[in-house]
Amino acid sequence: MKKIVIADHHPVTRKGISCMLKKSNDFTIVGKANNGEELFESLESIKPDILIMEIDMPQINGINVLRSIKTEFPATRIMIFSQHPEEIYALRAIKSGAAGYVSKTASTKLFIKALKQIAKGGIFLNEELTTTFTSRNVGESSAISRYKKLSSREIEVLNLLSSGKRNKDIANALDINEKTVSTYKTRLLKKLKVDNLADLINQSRMFQFGN
Repeated sequence: MKKIVIADHHPVTRKGISCMLKKSNDFTIVGKANNGEELFESLESIKPDILIMEIDMPQINGINVLRSIKTEFPATRIMIFSQHPEEIYALRAIKSGAAGYVSKTASTKLFIKALKQIAKGGIFLNEELTTTFTSRNVGESSAISRYKKLSSREIEVLNLLSSGKRNKDIANALDINEKTVSTYKTRLLKKLKVDNLADLINQSRMFQFGN
């Protein structure tokens, strides 16, 4: 039976998840957190198999906290259950360490499906997002797979390129030299399987990367 910690500052959400899983033979709720401090205390003391969390909580720095959680508690799988739009945050969350992203507008059936998929070691995105990012590709060459291979610095360079910055501007912004920027551009072209800067920028906008 998988141990779960729920981190959400809305009591109704915590209660709702508990009710959904109350009769489950696969999952058991072992802890709840109302803010960032309680979240890390729970992770440290309980070391759950799965963390179900809202990214907009007191004492939490949004999606950025995911990297800290994955570094300190690599065995815990994270499922984001959020009020924020999936099309803006889902891929960023997964890149930062989450195993899945479910909107609070989702059905109970979809929530349980996502949780089971994550428990088995899978990655969960809703069908619409998955279709969007894999419509032109399949298998390991899919857009999601390519995206997941990018480093944080490569994403930073891609963001700056998509906003119209020149190599010199990017070098100054990231405190690196222009030759290094060119190297990152070459890597991005190869990793995202595009032939020119215009296609690279189009793909970056499709992913809707954020800072």
